[in-house]
Amino acid sequence: MSRLRPVRHDEKLSLVEHLDELRSRLLVSVAALVPEHVLCGWKNDLIIEILNRPLPRGAARPLTLSPTEPFLTTATLVVYAALLIALPVLLYQVYAFVLPAFSPGERRVALPLMLLAPLLFVGGVLFAYFVVLPPAISFLLGFNADEFATALRAREYYSFAALTLISLGLLFQVPIAVLAATRLGVVTPDGLRRGRRYAILGIAVLAALLPTVDPVTMLLEMVPLIALYELSILVASLFGRGPEGAGEPAAPLESP
Repeated sequence: MSRLRPVRHDEKLSLVEHLDELRSRLLVSVAALVPEHVLCGWKNDLIIEILNRPLPRGAARPLTLSPTEPFLTTATLVVYAALLIALPVLLYQVYAFVLPAFSPGERRVALPLMLLAPLLFVGGVLFAYFVVLPPAISFLLGFNADEFATALRAREYYSFAALTLISLGLLFQVPIAVLAATRLGVVTPDGLRRGRRYAILGIAVLAALLPTVDPVTMLLEMVPLIALYELSILVASLFGRGPEGAGEPAAPLESP
């Protein structure tokens, strides 16, 4: 794998060399996924135990309805878990592949953001696991409980839990996108403030598209995203200057 580091902005690569770099990035991504998949397959019982903890106290274990369902459900869960663990590496590979498009000044902005991305992803996953999942599951299982004999099916529950964790981890990348756009001069903090209502509407749409479907969970997901948006405006106001010279007034013309 000849290209594991980000390509410099001034490097001139042919189409074949770009494809070679893309292949190297894909190989690194696969190399990150395979050992995680093996590890998660070995410790699948621990993963199932961790995902069962948000269930209400006294709730029955998720059930399966066919001879093949325990195996297929476990195999699907192992894929989700491996993807979840390897996503910080995958995100870095994506960022490193697009980094050459930035100028040297823009690259100084992008590199710290690349280091911040895994931390925000982990924060989103932890928030989803400890704050979002327990009340969401309790609300959904308890809704109209007197009218339904509710049984929790393993396949649906584990897919729901894993996709919620991954989705919140990805949505916690919002500050990076906002700060990057501000530092590169695409938007301004004042523009972000003026567009607050549209941002909240967009956050509501994103929360509605997540695997969680109830209004309680949707609100729980919206609150941190709105807080992150407001924090992004604050950080952008302090550090989000545009490209050098973008905000400087033009020099006056000298009279002949």
